[in-house]
Order: sequence, then structure tokens, then C-alpha cells
Amino acid sequence: MSHPRELDGPRLHAWAARAVAELSARRAEINALNVFPVPDADTGSNMTHTMEAALAEVDRLPADADVAAVAAALASGSVRGARGNSGLVLSQVLRAVADSAARGSVDGDSIARSLTLAVTLVDRAIAEPVEGTVITVLRAAALAAESTSGDLHAVATAALDAARTALANTPSQLDVLREAGVVDAGGTGFVVLLETLLAEIEGTEELPQVEASPNGPAADLEVTFFFVGDLDDLQARIAPLGESLVIARADDTSGRVHIHSRTAGRVIETAFSAGAVSDLRLEVLPDAPQVDAPRRVVVAVTPPGSVAELYREAGAVVVAPGESVVSDILGQVRSSRAQELILLPNGLLDRRQLVSVERATHAFEQTFTIVPTSRLVSGIAALSVHDPEAPIGVAAYTMTEAAAAMRTAIVATPTHSVEDATEAACRRLLADGGEHVILLTGTDVDVDKLDAALDVDVMAFPADGLGHLVEIGVE
Repeated sequence: MSHPRELDGPRLHAWAARAVAELSARRAEINALNVFPVPDADTGSNMTHTMEAALAEVDRLPADADVAAVAAALASGSVRGARGNSGLVLSQVLRAVADSAARGSVDGDSIARSLTLAVTLVDRAIAEPVEGTVITVLRAAALAAESTSGDLHAVATAALDAARTALANTPSQLDVLREAGVVDAGGTGFVVLLETLLAEIEGTEELPQVEASPNGPAADLEVTFFFVGDLDDLQARIAPLGESLVIARADDTSGRVHIHSRTAGRVIETAFSAGAVSDLRLEVLPDAPQVDAPRRVVVAVTPPGSVAELYREAGAVVVAPGESVVSDILGQVRSSRAQELILLPNGLLDRRQLVSVERATHAFEQTFTIVPTSRLVSGIAALSVHDPEAPIGVAAYTMTEAAAAMRTAIVATPTHSVEDATEAACRRLLADGGEHVILLTGTDVDVDKLDAALDVDVMAFPADGLGHLVEIGVE
């Protein structure tokens, strides 16, 4: 079977697109292998992002751009978009390809030169190279390519075979890999690049899979650092990335940050991009016992006290309103591991906080819905129709309908005429019909008297903290 002797611009472009697709498809697999240098489960994500940045730069070129222009764009995009050690290594490989392509072609000899140059560039870029990592795999591929006298297909095949062998041997070179029972994550990503290169040369659709153990899940890391910059912005950006977020503010623009995360690399990169970071520390936390994740979690914003207890009894996870409410909500979302999450804001989140929650939850894989409950009684109405067994999406829709159907009011009740003021408000709400009245009250109310006067079912729940206010809901 004949194969192309060299890659032109469109073929190199096609390889980049193929590499992005394969890295993206295997992102979770590569992330799960990530135990060195820190187990932050982001190597697959970093390599995918870096290659996506490279491809985006090429996509701006004309479709018939020559190979030198395509290679230069790949190098430029990857260097600017590099994330993590693995992304840095990838960017240097693409930079080496661009150097060879500048001579006019990408054939077998230029691939060999590129890999050899990439080893030099990576050794220069990393202060203390460690064997048993992507550097070892890259070096093995370069040596095999240099020693192969042949066409593009032969060189790519030799490089891939050597890389696979080196990858399989990484656990014997690095204790942390051997103990976790995995091969190196960055090396796995580099093998994917060579696999997609050979697949592009051969014109095949299906790629062989690297035999790597999926064991070795990422561990939680405690990340702490001192930060100078916009603390509110930082909080909104890193809250979705972990749990137990605490920001001890020294003043309005600086403070000590603490978070537990399984994607510590993303936390650190986000922090450095948002402001000045110093005194950065990482500590591996002991694994928490595994428990079955619930199908759905309902998070309700309620004041502490009797109302919060009422919501808990109804099955909701409660967070208190206040300055930290956004991070508290996102912490509950992150820690729940549920398939679906429903938020009842209950009128206790301002627009800025709602927007922050909506933006941050885009980072989660779970289905997330904010049911527009304008008052605490609206939230109670929504919870009353919650069916834990309902399909994903259906429960939120039903709860939204129930909250929207409830007419609500808040009245200030003089101590000498609580029932009179409440009765008058209820009658206004019942003017358009209704069968049930729910009261949240901080003061005593004669429910039997109201029930008889209104001729409907009246339920009252204590709400310490409301004082002489009464929240009314009519269904």
C-alpha cells in the first residue's frame, strides 16, 4: 500500500484536527493516569486544551496554506495556549515541527529532526527532567526515528513503536507510577499524537488504543496560597474547581486562599491568571470513603434556624445567605456527585450572585437548574411536589410549575392583631381562588381561627428571625 512521502499544509492541518479529536475522546482516561508530579487529574485536559489552541490558530489560515505556514501556526497557538507541564512539552514538539517545516517539507527526515530538536527544547525548558515521564517517551521516539532510514511512514511507525515500548516501561522508572499501577499520563498523550500522525499518513479512521491501566484515581489536594487581586472574581472562578473554599481576607484586595480540589492544576493556573500568587502550598489529603452518589440534590438558600430545619426535613441541602453564599452553593454542587442539581434561591440571592452561580455551574457536568422561587414559601411549594424518582429534568419542571402557581405576600403584623393582618392579606391572595395557605411566621398565629375564617386549609411553620413578619403563600 502506498503512503504519502510528505505532509503538505492540508494534511498537517488534518492531523492536528485528528489529534484534537482523539485527545478530547481520551481526556478522562489520560486524566485518570495523572499521579505525577502532583495527582491533579488534568494532564489530558491540559494536552487537549493546548492542541485545541494550536488548531484554532491554523483554522484562521486559508484552506490552501502551505506546510510551513500551518506548522508555524500550530507552534504559535500551542505556545500561547500551553497548559501544565504536558502542554508545555507538546508546544515544544510543535515548535520543533515548525522549525523543520520552514525548510519546505515534512517528510521522514524532517519528522526525525523535529523529534530530536523537541528533546533539546524540552530539556532546556524543564529545569529538572525526570525519567519515567513524557520526556523519556519523547526521547525514545526521537532515537528510533533518527535511526530509521526510510520514508515518512517508516519513520512514523518506528517512532510510535518505540514510544509505546517506552511508555509501557515508565512504571519501572518512577516509583509513584508503579505504586499506582499506571503508566505516565503525559507519555500517554504523546503516544496519542504519534498514533494520530500514523493514522493520518495511512488514511485510517480507527485508532489502536494504548493499553494503560485506568486505575489510580486522582486524589484530593489541599491548595493554599496568598493572593493579591480581585478576590470576588477569584472566588467565582475557583469555587467550581473544588470544595471547602475559604478566603481569609487581609484587606479588600488580598488574602489567604484555601481549597480542596481534584484539579489542583486548574486552581493554580486560574489563580495565577487572576492576580499575584505567593506562598503556594500543596498537600495530598486522605481519600474519603466512597459512597453512592444520589440521583438528585436540591440546594435551598434559607436563613439558619427553624426554617432551615424545615427545609432539611423536606429533603433539601441548606446554605445560608450572605457573602459566601455563592461559594457555599458551588461547594455543595461539587461535593454532591449527583446527576442533577436543583437550586431554590428563595429570593435570598441578588442578581449578581445568581449570575455568578449560573456562570460557574457551566463548568460542571451535572444537569443544573435554578427554580425561580421568589420567597421561602415558594421554595416550600416546590419541595412539596419533588419526586426523587422523577427523570432528569422532569422534577425541576414540576417544581418550577408549583413555585410559579403559588401567590405570595409578606406582611408586617402588629403584635395586638396578628391574625387580623394575616387574614386580610390571605383574603387578597385568595380572591383568585386557592385551597391551601402556608404561613412562615416569626410570631404566634392562631391557625384554627384563620382556618375557620378563611374556610381553607392553613398550615403555619415557625420562622425565627422573621420577627413580626409573616410570609404567606396560597396554592
